Amino acid sequence: MVTQGNHDVESFPIIYPHGFKAYNARWLMPHQESRSTSNLYYSFDVAEAHIVMLGSYTDFDVDSAQYKWLQADLERVDRSVTPWIFVLIHAPWYSSNLAHMGEGESMRKSMEEMLYNARVDLVFAGHVHAYERFTRVYDNKADQCGPMHVTIGDGGNREGLAMLFESPSLSISLYHEPSFGHGRLRVHNRMHAHWSWHRNNDSDSIQADEIWLESLCSSTICKGIKKRSKSSKDEL
Repeated sequence: MVTQGNHDVESFPIIYPHGFKAYNARWLMPHQESRSTSNLYYSFDVAEAHIVMLGSYTDFDVDSAQYKWLQADLERVDRSVTPWIFVLIHAPWYSSNLAHMGEGESMRKSMEEMLYNARVDLVFAGHVHAYERFTRVYDNKADQCGPMHVTIGDGGNREGLAMLFESPSLSISLYHEPSFGHGRLRVHNRMHAHWSWHRNNDSDSIQADEIWLESLCSSTICKGIKKRSKSSKDEL
């Protein structure tokens, strides 16, 4: 199950202005089953998790089809059936790596509040060829009711690793490393999941980074917090 990256855009003025011709031909995703009109964004359920695949390189502003689809999709989620919500994007909304810095900012400003209000548990991103894990965050600040953001763009590539991170490190960035690796997410039950990251060049199987997560829908603290609005900054 995939979502598009920047190399998949392939738009050509006049000849093919909308792009994604090769991507849509090779990677037909189940978008119609999730009531999406585009192969570039869709959702599906696996066991107790609702997984949302968003398009970083198609329109995402409040008037876009993707925005309206996401709003409707999140509203349909029954957390008694799928207590976990995981979102995947390509360009990270949060990153302290100097490579591609800020490229996901416009999408974050457009959609982050919607993910926060839906109590999304975890957001995975790629694009940056390194690993980084943030705390639960909202609007550039630590927030126990926001999603945890993870950049896992370190699976291997011909461009090499993104070696340089901001110094000093951001307080909301808990772990980062410019190494090739892979991650493993295990949902143990409706309340607990385990995330781990492993370097690919270790001779033994070692968890270089790991964390236990509690689903936000089971958090009594987050249930008592009103939906936030970046315009009004509503509080309890």
